Amino acid sequence: MTAQEIINLQTTKTEKMRLLFELGLTRRQVSEMLGVGYGFAQNVYAKFHGTSRTNRRTIQELVQEATFNFIFNRNFGVEIEAYGVSRRALALALRNEGIEVQEEGYNHETRSWWKIVSDGSIQGQDSFELVSPILNGENGLEQLKKVCKVLKQKNAKVNRTCGLHIHFDASEFELSTWKNIIGNYARLEPTIDSFLPNSRRGNNNQYCKSMRVPNYQRRINQTITLENLERSLTGRCRYFKVNIQSYWRHRTIEFRQHSGTIEFEKISNWILFLARFVEFSKTNQIQDGNFNELNQFLNQKLINYYQKRQQQFAA
Repeated sequence: MTAQEIINLQTTKTEKMRLLFELGLTRRQVSEMLGVGYGFAQNVYAKFHGTSRTNRRTIQELVQEATFNFIFNRNFGVEIEAYGVSRRALALALRNEGIEVQEEGYNHETRSWWKIVSDGSIQGQDSFELVSPILNGENGLEQLKKVCKVLKQKNAKVNRTCGLHIHFDASEFELSTWKNIIGNYARLEPTIDSFLPNSRRGNNNQYCKSMRVPNYQRRINQTITLENLERSLTGRCRYFKVNIQSYWRHRTIEFRQHSGTIEFEKISNWILFLARFVEFSKTNQIQDGNFNELNQFLNQKLINYYQKRQQQFAA
């Protein structure tokens, strides 16, 4: 019996929890699946299994429980590429919603306001790139939600020439963190490809090339500086799915793979996917990169979302 079949059973929550525990799910997973408090799940678990098992939990369970307690408080930035609305009209609409924004020429400067700039890679009339200031955690997502609402109201459009770029603060990263992030992303790349459009997969896009360069793991293992890592893997080019070069300019790591979108659900889920991935990668390495590996750092809501995306693109 699958977890979903157990959840759909006409029985008590306690019985559902017992069956889910027998499937090997952690207390944190069960509490989230059934919408109950962690303490309730802990009590039910103790009733059937006792409390002595705490010391016998597997490393995987410990990692899962730690990541399911994830709190999103990292600084991040967003670059949204789109077209179909003039920069002036968009700026006015954003200001009307209380968003500080300026129209600017193309530049790579970090501002304390949102900026609307040109981007020659985008095809479509009235194309633009909307770049956020430094945002933080859940408050940043709330501001992003307002911005996405305005973009929808103004009928902004995207096509396959548009992308979505996410930056995360990397100022405290050690070399080992960079190695884990790059290696983990390369191993997960076929899985990530499976829930993104074909135009963003493999080496199909010149602006977000694959991290799976020949002998990528050997290259990662042999590097002793971040400069050497960047040179060996990407030739110091920023047009890869993970852009190391952004560290020198902004002290960030940039993820460039996601397709263009103005949908808040897609953007926020991708941000949370990456934020959890980065936090996990600080001290952990992905083994084989299949979809099940995502259980190590995603909560059930995100697992379900990306399973659905994977199915949609496979249809």
